[in-house]
Amino acid sequence: MAAYMSMGEAHRRITEYLNRFSDAVSSQDGKSLSRLLSISSSSSSSLQFLADALNTFQDANRIIRQSEKCSQYADILVPVFRALQSYRLRNLVDSYMAFEKAANAFIQEFRNWESAWALEALCVIAYEIRILAERADKELASIGKTPEKLKGAGSFLMKVFGVLAGKGPKRVGALYVTCQLFKIYFKLGTVHLCRSVIRSIETARIFEFEEFPVRDKVTYMYYTGRLEVYNENFPAADHKLSYALTYCSPLKEANIRMILKYLIPVKLSIGILPRNLLLDKYNLTEYNNVVLALKRGDLRLLRHALEEHEDRFLRSGVYLVLEKLELQVYQRLIKKIYIIQKQKDPNKAHQIKLEVIVKALKWFEMDMDVDEVECIVSILIYKNLMKGYFAHKSKVVVLSKQDPFPKLNGKPVTS
Repeated sequence: MAAYMSMGEAHRRITEYLNRFSDAVSSQDGKSLSRLLSISSSSSSSLQFLADALNTFQDANRIIRQSEKCSQYADILVPVFRALQSYRLRNLVDSYMAFEKAANAFIQEFRNWESAWALEALCVIAYEIRILAERADKELASIGKTPEKLKGAGSFLMKVFGVLAGKGPKRVGALYVTCQLFKIYFKLGTVHLCRSVIRSIETARIFEFEEFPVRDKVTYMYYTGRLEVYNENFPAADHKLSYALTYCSPLKEANIRMILKYLIPVKLSIGILPRNLLLDKYNLTEYNNVVLALKRGDLRLLRHALEEHEDRFLRSGVYLVLEKLELQVYQRLIKKIYIIQKQKDPNKAHQIKLEVIVKALKWFEMDMDVDEVECIVSILIYKNLMKGYFAHKSKVVVLSKQDPFPKLNGKPVTS
């Protein structure tokens, strides 16, 4: 509940904001200007007071138009004021629509400014348009209407991307806007729309990836890494997500956890197991039994882990990646049998009876007959997870004496 504010105090606060806006533009102070546009920032008490002032003093538009310094920016300021008022009153759809008008007017001014001094303010606008759209869509959904503002925010940000995708210092803001677009596309489930933006960033000669801010590069690599996971391009996913992890600030533990949530399944798919210490530190304990199943060669444990955390893995989009680890589990089980036989009789270690594999699976409470096991071993040999051949009459798999269980060496099991 807003505290009572007199008309005189309201007028003073509105005038103070306009002076700060004018000073920021005239001195080309992008940081100060960006703070004046952070509509959704709960930490900005000055903007909350301004919103209360606007709700007290109903003719703020007149003050703007009568201001010698600010009248030329009326197309920005009038809708910004309306957005602030509406946001304070929790009219989120109205707030978004007003802010979108202000943002479009700001772009027109930004085009005319030769230097990139207002880039930080433009990035704040890109962020705000997404956040306000998300909240407006929640409001629309709550009253039974179709959420459509986030889609509109995506269209607006493509316009912003077009403004930045040129030569000159302004282009370093393009990756930040791209990351805001990714967040929208992933939320809407329209990730295919990421392709055109990625193509512009990665193939256009106007962009040098290393000139972008580290924060934006980490976010970009995280989202493009997730896309590679969906496309089952695990070497590329490994490269991108590993880059994001390497350059992510160690203080941003929540971000590290988000990266690891996708990087761990990718690493598992190429035969690299994480330490339990890492899983515990970042609260990724849903992977504990997946890793243990791989170490033991325990198919039952793997299936139990996938079933237990099915909803979480499906939401993350990694369920199918983890499901494909079954072949590695079979490989590790047969490798354990091979090691045990080698200790007992080194001369016959490379000859494994299919019946022995059946018994080992039964010990893990997995009932399979010899024919099923033969089929699985055939797949392992075909996928190069094992080297060997069958002696069909004696129901024995004869392993190669040299490197019978090739390492994945960072390459995924082929589909």
